Amino acid sequence: QDGPQRKKRKSEVGEVDKQLDILAIGTAVGSILLYSTVKGELQSKLDGGHDSRVNCVRWHQDSCCLYSCSDDKHIVEWSTQTCKVKCKWKGDNSSVTCLCISPDGKMLLSAGRTIKLWDLETKEVYRHFTGHATSVSSLIFTTVKPTNESKPFDGITGLYFLSGAIHDRLLSVWQIRSDRKERNAVMSFTVTDEPTFVDLTVSEVKEEPVKLAVVCRDGQLHLFEHILNGYCKKPLTSNCTVQIATPGNDGDSTPKPVPILAAAFCTDKQSLLLVYGNALQPIIEKVSLNTSESHICLVRDIQKVLSLKTDAAVTKVKTPVVNSDAKVLVPGIPGHSTAVKTPALGKEKKKNKRKPGETEESIEERLGALDIDVSKVKTPGGLPQTDSFAVLLVQGLESNDAEILNKVLNTRKENIVKNTVARMPIHAVIPLLHELTKRLQGNPYSASLMVRWLKSVFTLHASYLSTLPDLIPQLGMLYQLMESRVKTFQKLSRLHGRLFILVSQVAASQTVQDVPEVNQTAKLVYEDDSSEEEGSDDEMIADKDSDENWDEDEEKEEQSDEQDMTVEKEINGDSDLEPENESEEE
Repeated sequence: QDGPQRKKRKSEVGEVDKQLDILAIGTAVGSILLYSTVKGELQSKLDGGHDSRVNCVRWHQDSCCLYSCSDDKHIVEWSTQTCKVKCKWKGDNSSVTCLCISPDGKMLLSAGRTIKLWDLETKEVYRHFTGHATSVSSLIFTTVKPTNESKPFDGITGLYFLSGAIHDRLLSVWQIRSDRKERNAVMSFTVTDEPTFVDLTVSEVKEEPVKLAVVCRDGQLHLFEHILNGYCKKPLTSNCTVQIATPGNDGDSTPKPVPILAAAFCTDKQSLLLVYGNALQPIIEKVSLNTSESHICLVRDIQKVLSLKTDAAVTKVKTPVVNSDAKVLVPGIPGHSTAVKTPALGKEKKKNKRKPGETEESIEERLGALDIDVSKVKTPGGLPQTDSFAVLLVQGLESNDAEILNKVLNTRKENIVKNTVARMPIHAVIPLLHELTKRLQGNPYSASLMVRWLKSVFTLHASYLSTLPDLIPQLGMLYQLMESRVKTFQKLSRLHGRLFILVSQVAASQTVQDVPEVNQTAKLVYEDDSSEEEGSDDEMIADKDSDENWDEDEEKEEQSDEQDMTVEKEINGDSDLEPENESEEE
């Protein structure tokens, strides 16, 4: 402004105008398309930067420079004039999902799960932040100037920025401090579901509050208003929640919710632009809301607009005039085995009306007439699949139907339990936990089945449960129930051991008593009076006695032989035996 200004050439003015209307689109194959919104055509294509899907594209303030990040872990700086890569560097160990450029244009925020602040001149990491448990989906700077104006401002220190992640119901606010060790969030905002669209008004003055509009996956809009002034431990809830519903006048008396797709603040920072309805035919409306009310429901009749358009489309269909020379092909796959049954010429067309005595054909007979295998249509065994289990569980919880809940919760298969819990919607997790707590207090047999469901719920939905602000009162009864059961477990195990010993001893004594007594009386007794055999038996006994003493010393053996001889003589009464008796003994 001080020196003489140089007049811009016409070509330079044209270049600046061209840059303002260009839309950069990242593709799944890694290229970036530059589309001119004024001309309505593709202007150029940026190739050679990424090998995988492009996750985020951000324009720099000078509008000739473009930054992009991808699943290939790299960040690329593009020159839109030459359509070539200016610089490429590794941004993270996993995929980089989001980018944001600082207000002065000298720093760049990148995020996969952890958040990094880069110096764009040196391409080095300036600060690290802990980030989120899942992939970050949004990064926005919330302040332009630091809240503490006493210290000199270097362009980045003291600024706040906001981050949100997929499957995370908390939006975190971070402050870039001079202390490198400080990596945690200073405050957080809690919403009802995963944030899909975030917009805010940037705070330019210290006392000016930041206004935040968050659209969630459940179709609700949450509005926050807070002055960023340092650390806040407790998560902040929304000042106002906005929903849109149909009036429900014609035909159906119940109003139906209309999902909000996006919301953005206007330049006056008061009114909002709302995008709602169908994603293919969205309705954009500018509204001014009274944020003093905690809950606002806007009634919009969008059914009439859609129904009128569909009716108009149906009437435009024309039936073609078929010439007699034209050959009409039968619909179906070529080579299909089903024979087309042509009606006989003599027969009249059957009327739809039934006679009073006739019965209506069953669906099975109709399918048979269409030559469709009925066995293929039916599910094997008639068992409901996992998808239907999840639907049944939600229906049972909403209607509090004991029959449906018994059918689902009495399942013993671990696979079905895991898949059902994984596919059920998030809003049904807390009602399911309440139902399981109620059933745990009842029959011990049902408690053993409910524990399987509890295990699956806590393993699969732990991240959702940890974000609930009122989790302790919600699960207080379940915790007390489990604690009381765990306390009695040690005593029960001791009692179980003692009872087991008693039962085993009783069983052992019964088995001893049940054994039949053995009859020890001889069934046959043989007696013989012959003296010769008695003598021979006595000699045999003496011989055995002598044989047993052979293992002793030699002196004892000689003495035992002499004793045996004397015993034989005393028994038989003779000094010598006859040769016949000897032979018999042998």
